Amino acid sequence: MVINQVTAGWANMETSARIATTPDALDFTVDNVEKALHQLYYDPNIENKNLAQKWLMQAQVSPQAWQFCWALLSPDKVPEIQYFGASALHTKISRYWSDIPSDQYETLKTQLFSQIACFSSGSKMVLTRLCVALASLALNTMPEAWPGAVPEMVRVFQEEGGGLDGRARCLALLELLTVLPEEFQTSRLPQNRKGQVRGALGREWGSVCPLLQQLLRRGDSPGAVKARVLRCLSSWVLLDVPLSESEGLVEDCFTALPDPELFDTAVEAIVNAISQPDSQRYVNTLLKLVPQVLSLQEQLREAVQSGDMETSHGICRIAVALGENHSRALLEQVEHWQGFLALVNMIMFCTGIPGHYPVNETTSSLTLTFWYTLQDDIMSFETERQVVYLQVYRPVYFQLVDVLLHKARFPSDQEYATWSSDEKEQFRIYRVDISDTLMYVYEMLGAELLSNLYEKLGRILTNTEPASSWQHTEALLYGFQSIAETIDVNYSDVIPGLIGLIPRININNVQLADTVMFTIGALAEWLADHPVMLSSVLPLVLQALGNPDLSVSSVSTLKKICRECKYDLPPYASNIVAVSQEVLIKQIHKTSQCMWLMQALGFLLSALPVEEILRNLHSLITPYIQQLEKLADETPNPSNKLAIIHILGLLSNLFTTLDISKQEDESGESTAPPVKTAPPPPGPNPVVVVLQQVFALIQTVLSKWLNDSQVVEAVCAIFEKSVKTLLHDFAPMVSQLSEMLGQMYSTIPQASALDLTRQMVHIFASETEHFPPIKALFELVTSVTLSIFQQGPRDHPDIVDSFMQLQAQALKRKPDLFLSESLDVKAVFHCGVLSLKFPEAPTVKSTCLFFTELLPHCSDVPPLARVVQEDGKLLLQAVLEAIGGGSSRGLMDQFAEVLFSLNKHCFSLLTMWLKEVLQSPGFPSTRVTSQQKDTFTQQILRERVNKRRVKDIVKEFTLVCRGLHGTEYAADY
Repeated sequence: MVINQVTAGWANMETSARIATTPDALDFTVDNVEKALHQLYYDPNIENKNLAQKWLMQAQVSPQAWQFCWALLSPDKVPEIQYFGASALHTKISRYWSDIPSDQYETLKTQLFSQIACFSSGSKMVLTRLCVALASLALNTMPEAWPGAVPEMVRVFQEEGGGLDGRARCLALLELLTVLPEEFQTSRLPQNRKGQVRGALGREWGSVCPLLQQLLRRGDSPGAVKARVLRCLSSWVLLDVPLSESEGLVEDCFTALPDPELFDTAVEAIVNAISQPDSQRYVNTLLKLVPQVLSLQEQLREAVQSGDMETSHGICRIAVALGENHSRALLEQVEHWQGFLALVNMIMFCTGIPGHYPVNETTSSLTLTFWYTLQDDIMSFETERQVVYLQVYRPVYFQLVDVLLHKARFPSDQEYATWSSDEKEQFRIYRVDISDTLMYVYEMLGAELLSNLYEKLGRILTNTEPASSWQHTEALLYGFQSIAETIDVNYSDVIPGLIGLIPRININNVQLADTVMFTIGALAEWLADHPVMLSSVLPLVLQALGNPDLSVSSVSTLKKICRECKYDLPPYASNIVAVSQEVLIKQIHKTSQCMWLMQALGFLLSALPVEEILRNLHSLITPYIQQLEKLADETPNPSNKLAIIHILGLLSNLFTTLDISKQEDESGESTAPPVKTAPPPPGPNPVVVVLQQVFALIQTVLSKWLNDSQVVEAVCAIFEKSVKTLLHDFAPMVSQLSEMLGQMYSTIPQASALDLTRQMVHIFASETEHFPPIKALFELVTSVTLSIFQQGPRDHPDIVDSFMQLQAQALKRKPDLFLSESLDVKAVFHCGVLSLKFPEAPTVKSTCLFFTELLPHCSDVPPLARVVQEDGKLLLQAVLEAIGGGSSRGLMDQFAEVLFSLNKHCFSLLTMWLKEVLQSPGFPSTRVTSQQKDTFTQQILRERVNKRRVKDIVKEFTLVCRGLHGTEYAADY
C-alpha cells in the first residue's frame, strides 16, 4: 500500500508544506498529490493539514488533474487516494466542462463506465463519486450529444461480462440512477439549459420506472437492492415526475413497510412522492392512496403499544404528508368525504399519541401544521360549502383542543424530576407550538371555545368533578393564556368568571403558579377595562414576586398590569412599591428581572401626583444612591464595577417608563380613556429632579471609570433613556449634561457619548435657548473625533459609525451647525470619504447616510457647497471603487443612494467627474470595458427622479465589475 510506503518524516512534511505555499513552483504529480493527502489525513499539525487542504484544492482544478486523477484510481491505491481521484474527475467535469473537447466525450464516458464497473465491488464512497462524475457528464451532454443516456446506462450494466456478479452490477446501476437527479439539483447549469435538461430527465423516467418496479416486485431481489430502489425513487420524484406515472411504484412501497430493513427508506420514498407540489394534479391517484394509508392503522397501533417510536413516527409522516399537502384537493372530493375524515381521525390519533413529548414520543409534533392547513382550506371555501364542512369538522377541532391540552400537561413531579434540561426545553418549545395552534383554532371555534374551557375549569375548581391533578388545571389555564395573549377577549362573557376562579386554585406547584401568573398577565388589557377585578388578582402577583422560582412570570405580569392599568393602580401603589423594594433589596431576582421590575414601577409612578412620585422615588432610589456613593469611593475592581452597572441600569429602566407628560405606553398607543388624561403639572419633571440630585455623584463615578466603556455606556444610557422619554421636559439638564459629555469625550472618546450627543442634537438643536451648549458640544466632539482620524481610525469602527450618524443627524435637524468657523467642514467631509472604505457594513451605511443628508444642503450651506465643489470628485471615486468590488454587494443600495443624491443636487459636477474618473484604465474594475462604463454613465445621469432605477443600474454594474454578471450568483442578488 502506498500509504505504508510514504514516510511520515518531517522532511516530506516540510517539502509538502513548502510546496503548498508556493503553488506556482509546484508540479501537480501523482507522487506529490499522495504526499499531500497523507499530510491531510495523518499529520497531527493543524497548520500542515490546512496547507495540504489548500494545495489539494488547487491541484483538483489544475490542468494536470486530468493526468493524475486516473492514476489515483489504480486498484493498488488506498480508498482515500482513490476518492480524491474520483472527486477531481467530478470537479473537472462539473465545473470546467467547457475545457473538454467534444471529440473526447465518448472516450471519457467509456472510461467512466469502466471505472464504475471496477469499483462496483470495491469502495462504496469511491463508487458514488464516480457515479456522480458520470451523472455530471450525462447532464452536460443530454439530450443533444447523449440522447439516450439512461437507457444506455441500463443496457451497459445489464450486459453480462467483466466477471462481475449480477447483484454488484445492479447496485452500481441503481447508485448511478440515484445520483443522476441529485446531481441535477446541485448542478451549475445555466438557467435556460437547466430547463432543457429537466425536461430530458423527465422523459427518461419512462425507462427508470419499469426497472425499479420490476426489481421491487421480484421475490428474489436482495434487501440491499430493494433499499437502493426505494432511494432511487426518492431521488427521481424530486424532479416532479408525474405521480400518475409512478402510482404503481408508490403503491409497491407500501408493501415494503412491514420489512424493518426497508421501512425507513420506504417511508422516505412515499413521503417524497406525495409531497411534490405537482402531485395535487393527480386527484385519482391521491384517492387511491388514501385507503393505502388507512391500511397502516393496525401497524401504527401495534407500534404505539409496543413502544416502537420509529415505526409510529414513520407512519405518521406518511399520513401527515398526504393530509397536509392535499387537504384541499381531498376535501373537494365530496363523494369521498368519509375516507378523508378517516384520514383526519388517523392524524388525530397521531396528535394524541400516548406518552409525554419528547421522552416517550416524538411523533405528535409532526401533526400540528396539518391542523393549520386543514382549517385554512375549510375557511377558504365560499360560505355555503364552508357551512357544510364546519358541521363535520367543528366537532373534530373541539376534540383536537382536548387532545392538545392533554398533550400539554406536565408529567408527574417525580417523572419530571428525571428529565434532562434538554428534554425540559424541548417540552417547553412543544407547549409553545401547542399554544400557537390553540390560538389559531380559536379563529374557527370562537367564543364557544373559551366557554368550553371555562366549564371544564369550573367543574375542577368547584369540586363537581372527581379530584384531578394540578396538571389538568394547569393545562386548561394554559389554554386560556394561549388565546388571551394574542386574541382580544375583552368581549368574552367568561373572563369575569375566570378571574373569579383564579383565587380558588390551590397553587402548590411552580409550573401551575407560573401559568397562573402568565394567564393574569395575558388578561392585563381586560383588567384595564374592568379595574374592579384587580383586587382579586393583584395580591397573588405581589405574593409571587417574593418567590425566585416565579421570577420571570411574576415580574413580567406585574409589568403588564402596571403598563395597562396604571390609572387604576394608585390605591395599590404604596403596597406595590413596598413589595417591589423588599424583593429588590433581598436580591431575589436576576438582573434582567430587576430591570423589568423598575420599568413596572416607572409605569406605576407615572399615574401618581408629582408629590407622591417624588416621595416614592426618594424611598425607592435612596438605598441605591447610598450604595453608589460608597462604590464611588472604592478603588475600581471587577466586583464593584458590576454593582455600579447594575445600579445605573436600575435607574435607566425606571426613567425609561416614568413619563408624566403623556398617558402612553411603550409603543406610543394610549392605554387610558381620554377622561382620565390630565394636563401635565407645572414645575420640573420628577425624573429631572432626581437626575439633578445625583448628577454630581454620577460625575464622581465617571471620573474613576472613564476608561471602562461598559460603565460609560451605563451612564450614557441613563440620560439617553431619560431624554427619549421626557423629550423637551429634559430641558433643564441640557447645559450641564452637554458640559459633562464634552469633558467625557475629550478625555476618552467612546461611541456611547456620541450616541447621546446625537439624541441631544435631535431634540434640542433647533431650540434657540439650547442651541449654544449643543453647538459647543457638537464642535468639541467633532474636533476630538477628527484627531482620532489623524491618528488612525481603523481601531475604532464603533466611534466612526456613531460619529457619522451624529453628523447626519446634525445635517437633518440643524444644518446651521455647519456654518460655524470653528467646524472644519472639509476635514469632516474627508473623514466621510475615508469611512466609506471601512470593512464594517454598519459604518459604511451610516457614512452613506451622512452624504445623502449633506448633498441636498449644497444650495443653502455655503461651506458644504465649497467642500463638495472642491472635493466631491474624491467622494465619487470612493463610491465607484466600492461599486467596482471594494465593498460588499449587500451595500450597493446605500452607494446607489449617494450617487442618486449627487445626480440630483450636483448634476453638472457629476457629469464632469464621471467622465474624468472613469477614463482611468482598469477603474473601477479591470473587467469592465470603456463601452460598459459609458453606458453606466449615461444610465446614471438620465435618472434624477427614479431612485429604484438607480439602485438597479448600480446592482447590474457591480455584477459586471465583479465578473458575476449572468452567473448563478447574480440570480440570487
